[in-house]
Amino acid sequence: MLNILVGGFFGDEGKGKVAAYLALKDSPSLSVRTGSINAGHTVTYMGKQWKVRIIPSAFINRSTFLALGPGALTSIEVLMNEAKETNSLDRLFIDPHVGIITEEEVKEERNDEYLMKKIGSTGQGVGYAEAKRILRKLKLAKDFEILSKYIVNIPSLLLEKLDKNENILVEGTQGYYLSLYHGEYPYVTSRNTSSSGILSEIGIGPKYVDHVIVVFKSYVTRVGEGPLEGELSWGEAQKLGIAEIATVTGRKRRSAPFNIKLAKEAVRVNSATQIAITKLDALFKEAKGVREYSKLPSEAKKWIENIETELKVPITLIGTGEDALDMIDLRKEKI
Repeated sequence: MLNILVGGFFGDEGKGKVAAYLALKDSPSLSVRTGSINAGHTVTYMGKQWKVRIIPSAFINRSTFLALGPGALTSIEVLMNEAKETNSLDRLFIDPHVGIITEEEVKEERNDEYLMKKIGSTGQGVGYAEAKRILRKLKLAKDFEILSKYIVNIPSLLLEKLDKNENILVEGTQGYYLSLYHGEYPYVTSRNTSSSGILSEIGIGPKYVDHVIVVFKSYVTRVGEGPLEGELSWGEAQKLGIAEIATVTGRKRRSAPFNIKLAKEAVRVNSATQIAITKLDALFKEAKGVREYSKLPSEAKKWIENIETELKVPITLIGTGEDALDMIDLRKEKI
């Protein structure tokens, strides 16, 4: 079985939490990460918190092997530091075609006034590295001796495991509306963040996919420039309890109420078969820590049911707190 996690808004939807939960509950044999180090995923479990930018959030399950697909980009420093922090070095696979970001790309990007000020780039060198990859100038993982013992052909590994009916989890990056092709250009990231883009980055075709799980937060946030319908002031966000700080940049996240129009489009284009909603407890304080649907406050249940009716896709996972296991799992009932 192969499941893909896709962000449904502008990133920051809680994909890391959902991935960690699925890792703990489903014990996938392999978790594959796409994207790059310009987006962070937060994992909280048993009182400890990790902020990872490239290591798959499924690291939380020690039996799960971790991989970077050929379309991913990373710096060696970030990758190695995270692998050590998450105790993952002994179960890490890196495709030889993973792009490597060096200080050169970081410097070039941070000196680009257009990217830094107009677009709101995170300044991690990702855009410049992607551009160099297209120009066939970027160095890849296979070019670095320090990575040689981790090098594995990830598409081949995936197919081998799928042939054995093993469980695979694919963790996408950022959110659909930051896609280079589908977002509000030029206020987008440097890759295609849709489900089809994620598949191209890991190197297998759509027939192998069992479920596309689109992840939405109970409200919308984005970092950087670009349109955000219904945007709230920082003060309003604080009053509502939805004010957030970005994992990678430390910048204040812009916020707005849940946008059903955007959600419908994300569900349609990404071919969603399931929906995960995170941070329900931000909207409904009494939902915090609840792990059974029947114990949710009636207002929260009504909100979930209205969203599900509008989107016409089952909401199977509902996050109700920071811990990876603060989750209502309705997959048995709905799938």
